[in-house]
Amino acid sequence: MRRFTVIALLIAGLGFVAGRVITGLADNGAGEGQQASGPARPITAPAAVAPAATLPDFTRIAERTVPAVASISARQVVRRQPSPFDSFFGFDDDEIFGGGNRLQSSLGSGVVVGADGYVLTNNHVVTGEQQRISLRDLNITVSLGDRREVAAALIGVDPATDLALLKIDAKALPTIPWGDSSKLKVAEWVLAIGNPYQLNSTVTLGIVSAINRTNLGISAYEDFVQTDAAINPGNSGGALVNARGELVGINTVIFSQSGGYQGIGFAVSSNLARRVFNDLRQYGEVKRGNVGYVEVAPLNPQIARELSAPDTQGLVVTRIGRGASAFRAGLRPGDVIRSYNGTAVSDTGQLWRLIADSSVGSTATVEVLRQGQSTTIKVPIERPSTNR
Repeated sequence: MRRFTVIALLIAGLGFVAGRVITGLADNGAGEGQQASGPARPITAPAAVAPAATLPDFTRIAERTVPAVASISARQVVRRQPSPFDSFFGFDDDEIFGGGNRLQSSLGSGVVVGADGYVLTNNHVVTGEQQRISLRDLNITVSLGDRREVAAALIGVDPATDLALLKIDAKALPTIPWGDSSKLKVAEWVLAIGNPYQLNSTVTLGIVSAINRTNLGISAYEDFVQTDAAINPGNSGGALVNARGELVGINTVIFSQSGGYQGIGFAVSSNLARRVFNDLRQYGEVKRGNVGYVEVAPLNPQIARELSAPDTQGLVVTRIGRGASAFRAGLRPGDVIRSYNGTAVSDTGQLWRLIADSSVGSTATVEVLRQGQSTTIKVPIERPSTNR
C-alpha cells in the first residue's frame, strides 16, 4: 500500500511537471482568444537579410550598340618638303630620300550615326599628325561590325571639336540613337565601346565622372563628358553609351602618364557632336557664330571690387579688336559680361560655346556691367574672321 502510494505520488508529480511544460509551450505560442499565464515575453523578429548588391545587366544594350561601332583605318602620303640645300649640293631627292614621301597610318574607332552610311569619328583618327590634308593622299577604310571593309569618303573635318564625318556606300546599317547629354548625371552608368589596341568590339563599363568639362586645352571648342570607363589608344572616335543604349558622347582623349588607362577619359558630348554632324553633312563644314577678337577673364574678388561689381559672377573684357563686331556694338575693355542671350556666363569656354552656337546674321543680347551700372549691348553675329 505504501509502495502504491509512493508510485501514485510520483506519477502525479510527473503529470504536474509535464502539464506545466506543455502549458508553458502553449502560452508562448498562444493563439487569439487565449491568455498566457505570467508576464508576456517579448518576441524578437528575425533580422531582415538584405539582398546581395548586383550590377545592372547591360548585355542587351551591348548587343544593340556594339554592331554600330566601326574600326577606322586611315593612311596618307606625307610629302617631304624639298630643301633649298638639295639642289645647291646637287642631291637627288629621289635617290637619297626615297622620293621624299612617307606613308603615315592611324587607327581608331567610329560610330555609325546614319543608316545610309554616315560614320562619325575623331579628326585626329583620320588626319593623324597633319593639320592640313590632301584628299587625294588620304585613304580611309571602315571595318563594320559584320566584318565588311568599305572604303570611306571624307565629308568634312572640324578641328575645333576634333570630329570628322565619313560616308560609306552602304545601306540599312545598325545605328545608335542620339541621347541628350545635357541630362547626364554624375555617377550615371555608361559603356565605352571601341577598338583599343586593335581589339575590335571592346566594351568597358564605368560611370560619368563629371559633365561640361571645358578649358582643358584639348581643343578650341570644348564640352566634354568625363568618365572612368576604361578608354585606351584605339578607342578614339568610339561610342559612349548610357544605360538606355543612347549615344551620349564620342570618346576622344585620355589623361595618362603612361599612355594607357588611368581612369580619366573624355568624350565630346553628344549634343555638341550632333550639331557638328548635322553641319558637316549639310555644308561640309561647321558654321559658327563670331563676334570678333575679344579676350575675357574670370572675375576674382579684388577685380570685382575695382570694377564696382557686386560679386564675382561674369567675365571681364581684357582686350578687344577694333574690327570686332562686339567693339562696333559698344563693348569695351573693363566691361563685365554678365549674361549672353539671357544665359548667365561663368567661364570663358561657356561664353565661346554660346557665341559659336549663335546663327550667323542674328543679333545677340549681351548684358554687361560698366562702372557698376548695368547696360545691354546688341552684338551682330558674323562669320569667323581673322580681322581684329
